[in-house]
Amino acid sequence: MRPSTLKKTPLATTIALLMGGMISTGVTAAEPVNDENIEKIEVRGMRASLKASVNEKRFSNSVVDAVTAEDIGKFPDSDIGESLGRIPGVSVNRQFGQGSQVSIRGASSRLTRTLLNGHSVASTGWYDQQDIDRSFNYSLLPPEMVGSIVVHKSSRADMPEGGVGGTVIVETRKPLDLDSNTVFLSAKGDYGSISEETDPELSGLYSWKNEDETFGFLVSAAGSETNYQRNGIESLVGWGDIVPSTFEQERERTALNAAFQYRPTEQLSLGLNLMSLDMKANNANTSLFVMFPDDKDAACEQRNASGTCTFYRRDANDTNPGWAQTWARKASMDSKTVDFDFAYEADNFTLEGRVGNTKSEGGTDLTANYGFWLGTPADFAGTYDATGDVINIDIANKNFTAEDFGGQLSPAGWSLKKQPNSDEETYAQFDVTVPVELGAITSFKSGVRYADHDVKQLTLPAIVAADVAAKDASAYYNGQVSSGAGFTLPKPNLDAMINDAYAAIEGFSSEGAVYKSGYGTINEKNLALYLMADFEAEGIRGNFGLRYISTDAESDYYALQADGTYADNLSKDKASFSDVLPSINVAFDVTQDVIIRASAAQVISRANYADMFASSALVGYADGTAGNEVVNTGNVGLNPYKATQADLGVEWYFSPDGLVSATYFIKDISSFITTEQLLDQQVGIVDPDSGVDNWTVSTKTNGTGGTIKGIELQLQDAFDNGLGYSANYTFAESDAPASNYPDEISVFSDSSKHTVNLVGFYEMDDFAARVAYNWRSEYMIRELPYFYGNREHEAYGTLDLSASYAITDYLGVTFEVVNLLEEDSIQKGIAPSGAEVKPELKDGYPAWSFEGEARYKLGMTLRF
Repeated sequence: MRPSTLKKTPLATTIALLMGGMISTGVTAAEPVNDENIEKIEVRGMRASLKASVNEKRFSNSVVDAVTAEDIGKFPDSDIGESLGRIPGVSVNRQFGQGSQVSIRGASSRLTRTLLNGHSVASTGWYDQQDIDRSFNYSLLPPEMVGSIVVHKSSRADMPEGGVGGTVIVETRKPLDLDSNTVFLSAKGDYGSISEETDPELSGLYSWKNEDETFGFLVSAAGSETNYQRNGIESLVGWGDIVPSTFEQERERTALNAAFQYRPTEQLSLGLNLMSLDMKANNANTSLFVMFPDDKDAACEQRNASGTCTFYRRDANDTNPGWAQTWARKASMDSKTVDFDFAYEADNFTLEGRVGNTKSEGGTDLTANYGFWLGTPADFAGTYDATGDVINIDIANKNFTAEDFGGQLSPAGWSLKKQPNSDEETYAQFDVTVPVELGAITSFKSGVRYADHDVKQLTLPAIVAADVAAKDASAYYNGQVSSGAGFTLPKPNLDAMINDAYAAIEGFSSEGAVYKSGYGTINEKNLALYLMADFEAEGIRGNFGLRYISTDAESDYYALQADGTYADNLSKDKASFSDVLPSINVAFDVTQDVIIRASAAQVISRANYADMFASSALVGYADGTAGNEVVNTGNVGLNPYKATQADLGVEWYFSPDGLVSATYFIKDISSFITTEQLLDQQVGIVDPDSGVDNWTVSTKTNGTGGTIKGIELQLQDAFDNGLGYSANYTFAESDAPASNYPDEISVFSDSSKHTVNLVGFYEMDDFAARVAYNWRSEYMIRELPYFYGNREHEAYGTLDLSASYAITDYLGVTFEVVNLLEEDSIQKGIAPSGAEVKPELKDGYPAWSFEGEARYKLGMTLRF
């Protein structure tokens, strides 16, 4: 292992001086802030939830914000990601209809660390066009199972590393914290304005403990079935197409949780938590390639600065009709965790620990493509206007059925494959706290954490039978479905497509270029040691410490050789790094209600797994789309993202529910992970779609960092008349070297300069209602080298409503609306003309647009 050298940085020097000063001070330390000092709240209702969140922030020794459930099974939003987006400095990335990932203080969502009850959670994706990264997919976790979420924006030595943006800790409920025989049941109907389907959601919880409150157990479950539909326009300018599309997904989410607690003595407590999260995500992506005229140059009437046509006029005399295709995917992901924890409190020390295993499997279990000519050339006569933010298609016919296909269909043999991923971590952590009376220092805390992590990705091409029969389009399309740009397309029969795809497959191959290019493993062993001191004196409290981290990583892969073939035997690349991360948090209690906070730390986020696979993956190979061929090579030796960060803030708690605060923050990111990309390269491999050896070569490397600085403003209060409000604004200015990105845009991914949250509520007696508006300014989404690429998401705002009425003390009715205004998702390519990206990602071209969907939920709840 390569040891690191601890440099005398200004931050480390400051901590050392502060430690020395506190040890030598003659001030008598006050009692440490502990659970007994914090006001206990039975959380029921919006006002109680607001008060609990205020107390979490107020009594913390570090910079945190929290969201707390209003009652058992009643989180403020129907989506965990949306609730996090109400917190100052937190922005939500909405993909496929839910807030699945969050970014904190202008840092990418990939730089957010998520912990469940303090430990890691394995997570994979279900979509083959997204990276395998370290972020947690919040769409897996039903909000009914969550008691609270705490967002740590400053770092502590005793907290697991990995969050340059911040760390999110999700807390589920524990049986000894609830009344015995607590029961919660909920049933909802969920209606989507685009899918026009009403879908069921069910959840329940039961908790029991004995009279002595020494043993208890809790079981909870949640299940939902959602028919999700996303209509939009996608662009493939390099192939000459504007593509109305419809993405349909049958989501089935199941979550199970069992928690056990045992306190045999007042000093010893034991806990066991079992969590199973499962999502089936079968989907069909139907696209209509509106083939441009035979002579595209003659049909083009306007071009942008890169020479890309932004206005076509097409007549009825061309030979090309449209091409319709459906990608049918059987997809899923799960996450299963077993976690055992203990705590032993002696007279002169406290020993705590946990051991556990978390694992996840996910990806596409099968992909298949069905496609053929659709309509006649005369159907597509008209204009294609890409001069605005959204492409306007004005043609002769936008209404098609299965009868408009020009021939029979069958599953394309080149498309049949499966791409399973797996993620698993076994971990152990032990901490000891020793109370002391050493000047202002009240305790020392030390600990060790070890994790053994394995990630694996596979691409298994199908062995296709020789006698695959073609069928009439009516065998695979039944009825019609709405699509982007006002089109109506044949509606795919997903089950028929999946069944016939399996019938055409004799097996899956574990050899050949497709298999070898998609094979990759990563084993990562992480060790952390830390020492932290808590301190408290007259009007001041906090903590400071050092955390040592060490990582050994290795990746197995099949090497891509100079002649374009893959080696027969596996290769292995190894790497290691270590570092020391100092941190300090100080809270000055200026008065009983005014707190000034300051913090500073060095933090890291390890490279995403997709960037670390040492294999050379052929992205876009034989996928039916010419011009998107990429050789993507990772690097297991990537150093982590590293930042030095600091906060300075003031908080005034002017009432039990009221808070006004302002915080300035800065992150100086010294180490960065970036992509080097070269277009039009020959690698010795001819893609069957294009018929040529012409590739984009993409490699991962460490680059220079950048800075993020900004301010958070927060104001909230509640009144005796039942009214209350919460408002916050975040300004985050990020500046990253343009050379870090192929798009040459010098801002961090997922970073919005402005984020606004406005929440108003009324709660009195048996009725409660809330209206919440979230708005964020434009931000960059980066998914290169995958299909969608790097583009700017335009400013986005969503209005949500919720209301509840208690019919009796036990029975209630709820109503919720998400995205009431049906805000659209508009995404543009804004790279300059000379950037090494596809044409639709340059010069403000309207690359992608998706129609906003409102979702309405009506439900009944039972609590006793």
